[in-house]
Amino acid sequence: MTALGIQHFDAFLLACIALNLTPGLDTFYILTRSGREGRSVGVAAALGINAGCIVHTLAAVLGISAILMTSAIAFSVLKYLGAAYLVWIGLRMLLSRATARQSTVTRGRGLGAAFRQGMLTNVLNPKVALFFLAFLPQFVSMQAPHPQLGLLVLGLSFIGTGMVWSMMLALLGGHIHRLLTTRPRFGQWLDRVCGTVLLGFGVRLALQRQQ
Repeated sequence: MTALGIQHFDAFLLACIALNLTPGLDTFYILTRSGREGRSVGVAAALGINAGCIVHTLAAVLGISAILMTSAIAFSVLKYLGAAYLVWIGLRMLLSRATARQSTVTRGRGLGAAFRQGMLTNVLNPKVALFFLAFLPQFVSMQAPHPQLGLLVLGLSFIGTGMVWSMMLALLGGHIHRLLTTRPRFGQWLDRVCGTVLLGFGVRLALQRQQ
């Protein structure tokens, strides 16, 4: 690790675990998808979210994320795109019918949709991009021969810890799904609650300011 300029890797891993355990949009999204459509769809959602983290890691390594920090226009464009996407998902859940949760509809389309939505909700969040840009360099010496490699290793390590937690959430959501299959009215109520929360995340993202 020292050859890559990585410093205090043990502290970095502890910070990663603590951050992954902190509830947020990603946690809520995985539980929602797996709870509504089953464990396999929740796994697809988790893979999509972590694919988005790979994009942010590469952006931080290549310095692309720095544009969001210095350009108010770029930050605002990405922010409003992400907010609009969350609002759109929330409205779809609020307006969905009970039949939309049946396996004949969701099993064929749920995996791809969950992956794409998970990835987009992550990629279109400028705060996540700035987090990777600000967090990873704290544990890499910029005087190392190739600090970019150190940033890449740290980003992949963060994704690895996040993947473990994401899969646990997908399994938990699978248990919720089995409960919903026997209580369709509860499932419809859950759609309304989850749709409202996603709308709230969208509004919150739209109101965030560049720092």
